[in-house]
Amino acid sequence: MAGLAPAPFCGMILADFGASVIRVDRTKVAMALDRQARGKRSMALNLKTPQGVEILKKLCVQSDVVLEPYRKGVMEKLGLGPEKLLKENPRLIYARLTGYGQSGPYATAAGHDINYLALSGLLSRLGRHGDKPYAPLNLVADFAGGGLSCALGIVLALLERTSSFPWYPLGLGLDAADLPPQMSSDDWPELKRVFEGRFASKTRAEWTDIFDGTDACVTPVSSHPHNRERGSFVRDAAEEESPRPAPVLSRTPADPCLAEDPRIGQHTCEVLEEYGFQSEAIERLLATGVIESDAPKAKL
Repeated sequence: MAGLAPAPFCGMILADFGASVIRVDRTKVAMALDRQARGKRSMALNLKTPQGVEILKKLCVQSDVVLEPYRKGVMEKLGLGPEKLLKENPRLIYARLTGYGQSGPYATAAGHDINYLALSGLLSRLGRHGDKPYAPLNLVADFAGGGLSCALGIVLALLERTSSFPWYPLGLGLDAADLPPQMSSDDWPELKRVFEGRFASKTRAEWTDIFDGTDACVTPVSSHPHNRERGSFVRDAAEEESPRPAPVLSRTPADPCLAEDPRIGQHTCEVLEEYGFQSEAIERLLATGVIESDAPKAKL
């Protein structure tokens, strides 16, 4: 469904990666406001007529995804809410890109990027200390928090629709029938207690041997031989460990500096010399406090 900012952006992302995206526009609109229309097709429908609604319904039930950007209840008034459409197409992914969600006192209110930033508290973190907050255009809430997150949600829903991820207590010697339901959050404390006790019964090395070569979600943190072989972490001169830069390029890989972090002013004079400053000028700048240098002293 045609909309502003987050919904068009979400549709463009999907179109860029091969999805067939049909934008449903209103009729008698002089100019499209969608500036993220790349790769889409447009269909103009008058949804104030029963025929238009029926056409849209037919499209929806034959599609993989419906993306609607309206306030709560708009699609339901058309008879095109998720409850009705999913009865005819249970595999339909129904994505609702609404500002305030489908519940709560603001669910039926119109909103904009700045409203969502304020309500979430994020706006208070944008700007200098003691100054008024700065609104970052509509990049954070509309595009990142809205359109991009919605595109990810659609992809995850499609993945869930075509795949299943059964839970296997592999290698632990536990019978799933004797355990509380995995997805029952009320039972998680008991599950945690059971797993803590079982994992504490063996060393990390023993568990590594048991799970090595399987597809289970069990891996020792950081020190795995896989990381050592790939050089996934590097150590600097101070023996501080950090991840190797990513992405890993085959022909021009990153060459991280392993020297200690520079002290403030450590390279002041060196840089000025490279940019053509003479020694006398540098000394004057040092003497007047224009620059500071913390370069190591020569040992005589």
